[in-house]
Amino acid sequence: MISEAKMAEYIATIKELSLKYQNIIEIYLSLEIDYIPKLSQSFKTFREKFGLDYTIGSIHLVKNPKNNKLWFIDGGDITLYDNGLQETFNGDIKLAVTTYYDQIHQMIKNENPDVIGHLDKIKMNNKNRYFSENESWYKQLIETIIKNIERHKCIVEVNTRGVYKKKGNELFPGIEILKMLYINNIPITISSDAHQPDEISGAFYETLILLKEIGYKKIHIFEKKRWMVVDI
Repeated sequence: MISEAKMAEYIATIKELSLKYQNIIEIYLSLEIDYIPKLSQSFKTFREKFGLDYTIGSIHLVKNPKNNKLWFIDGGDITLYDNGLQETFNGDIKLAVTTYYDQIHQMIKNENPDVIGHLDKIKMNNKNRYFSENESWYKQLIETIIKNIERHKCIVEVNTRGVYKKKGNELFPGIEILKMLYINNIPITISSDAHQPDEISGAFYETLILLKEIGYKKIHIFEKKRWMVVDI
């Protein structure tokens, strides 16, 4: 996360490097932006203020609209996930997960991000304890969100960070969702969600093999200031 004080410095650095190395490598300016209903700034504000090439919309904090409390679903401390579930949703995992996907629906409708970041991040600290991805209610949530993504023509990120950081055995989204995205012709792009330079291509090779096994023949990449479809 970048503080507001550091944002200007970050933007200036990216633009400086883009200009300096323009004849060697293409460097683009993007932000992963959190969406929290009635709390976060609009994506349009970020686009216009910083001249972003594209936006990635993600959910890390789930807001319970009944009490306005926030549930932090990310990070390595699983107790924050567990305690937050109790404090924010009184332990009602079905309500909590439904609210997570409702928040993604709102983000898609209100902010129209170019890319949906780590779509099923909600599963990371669940670790099959509170809910199963095979439960009918959960599958229905996924089917509905995919229809919304298709309607708004968003690209879905295939996030490899959980794999190469060994936080789980699956990508975000997982294999079953990737199959559903493929069947519904939803465009995808691969991202390592890198926090350090040596993580930039983390688990890309394994991910490309998996995507090919599912049936994917093409992915989206951002190049020449636009989204392009390339063979894999």
